[in-house]
Amino acid sequence: MRFKNILLEKKDRVAEITLNRPPLNILDIETLRELNQALKNIQGDEEVSVVVLRGGGEKAFSAGVDIKDHLPEKVKELLEAFHEIFFSLRDLDRPTIAVVDGYALGGGCEVAAACDMVIASERSEFGQPEIKAGVLAPPATVLFPRLIGRRKTFELLLTGDRIDAEEAERIGLVNKVVAAPELEQTVDELIGKLRDKSPVVLRLTRRAIYRGFDLNFRRALANVEDIYLGALMNTEDAVEGLRAFLEKRKAVWKGE
Repeated sequence: MRFKNILLEKKDRVAEITLNRPPLNILDIETLRELNQALKNIQGDEEVSVVVLRGGGEKAFSAGVDIKDHLPEKVKELLEAFHEIFFSLRDLDRPTIAVVDGYALGGGCEVAAACDMVIASERSEFGQPEIKAGVLAPPATVLFPRLIGRRKTFELLLTGDRIDAEEAERIGLVNKVVAAPELEQTVDELIGKLRDKSPVVLRLTRRAIYRGFDLNFRRALANVEDIYLGALMNTEDAVEGLRAFLEKRKAVWKGE
């Protein structure tokens, strides 16, 4: 598929989406809709097992949603398009990796945080400055307590302060921080680890993790057990993985 504001490339079971509005990759309504279209395209492609999301240029992942689209005449349309991204990412059924090299602010920070894993260069900065503009960040209010805890959420959302990549890693907003020249190699290594796994087990494990996000422990555990017994253990790959472990050999995945 071809888009105006993003790039979508697929190669070796990896789909890579680039927010292609440098230097800051601002997310206007048109870009948000294109991103949703790309995610739906990936969801329907059984050949894709890993999804990477990055920003174009050398300055930012994304500096956030277009301020003009926050105005009353557009804000409802904006929120519908923006919030759909978070549902699309969660429902994608593939591991998602955000690659941050530069600014990840406002909506850009939220989109990165909504990915399963985040790899960042040491020069990156994160923050939710919405409160400084007299608005709030709806996805961050839901995502951040689950990712970084209540107190850091209050601090970041009520002050609007930025944090550097090392602090983002320390509080759990980022998985790993590396020097900028090492960023691509680090991402490739993570992709390699994921591609080595059974696609169907990756999907079921991811589904189980997300199902537990919004449920209490007892109900979440029961739901995860249902996935484990009702879906996972009915796959050939689950049996193959167990047998390979016991036989001390490398598993041969069929994706079934």
